[in-house]
Amino acid sequence: MTRKLVDVAAGVLLRPDGRYLLGQRGPDTVYAGYWEFPGGKVEPGETPSQALCRELDEELGIRVTRLRPWLRREHLYEHAHVRLHFFEVCAWEGSLDDKVHSALDWVEPAAATREPMLPANGPILKALRLPRTMGITEATRMGVDAQLEALDRALDAGLRLVQVREAGLAADARIRFAREVLARTRDRGGLVVINDDIELAQMIGADGVHLPARRLMALSQRPAFEWVGASCHDRAELEHAAALMLDYALLSPVLATDSHPGEPTLGWGDFRALSEGLPMPVLALGGLKPDDMETARDAGAHGIAGIRGIWAAGA
Repeated sequence: MTRKLVDVAAGVLLRPDGRYLLGQRGPDTVYAGYWEFPGGKVEPGETPSQALCRELDEELGIRVTRLRPWLRREHLYEHAHVRLHFFEVCAWEGSLDDKVHSALDWVEPAAATREPMLPANGPILKALRLPRTMGITEATRMGVDAQLEALDRALDAGLRLVQVREAGLAADARIRFAREVLARTRDRGGLVVINDDIELAQMIGADGVHLPARRLMALSQRPAFEWVGASCHDRAELEHAAALMLDYALLSPVLATDSHPGEPTLGWGDFRALSEGLPMPVLALGGLKPDDMETARDAGAHGIAGIRGIWAAGA
């Protein structure tokens, strides 16, 4: 049966402490009692962002002053084929005055989800658990001891996502280093993914794997880890990562880097165009520092990834 495609705008209202707002659907609605992100149907003549601003005014009594495009997902319900446009709502005016939900709740990303969750909204909860900054190790260049010291500084400053990428280390040294990174990061509640080495990730019990673009494009199914991401450089690679239902992608190079001087870069305009409308978070990579976070998120990025810029920031 062919179902009509319905566009819906949904808002992830974010507080400074990182909590996001969920509403419980009222008793006289479809999926009564289910939790959802606030929003509603895009009416004829509206853009998704205009629809979300209208819906949040009508439902919650607030006026949006700043939002960012984030993810786009599709879901087949029994009654409709829904295309959801998710936005991060960063600022608004007015106090919440809910007119449609049975309850509202500000949720901590790391906390257990609210149940039952509207099916189309469920995958968004995992995306919100993904930290906004990824540090990519370079112990081969820095030296193991210097890298671990830089890692400790970054973890103390709030880093919670680390990619171990050390093909240049001897096998035994790489295993020891990966175990040490995992122990230190786990101690702070963070996540560790291993670049291009599924066996090593399994051996040490890492949180997941990170696929280079060449490995990504050779795969027909997702590796069996909780967290799987990939490096991408064009739309075809990003769409393949989405088809495999990966949890995130890195898109690069955004800006010029010291390690690859003179190479072409995307810039923020191409980054926005390439990453638009995808169902998984995309982090920007290439010549970035923590100060670039707001620029990246305004361009549609979930956050940033970096090598030298991340480790130097905590020095």
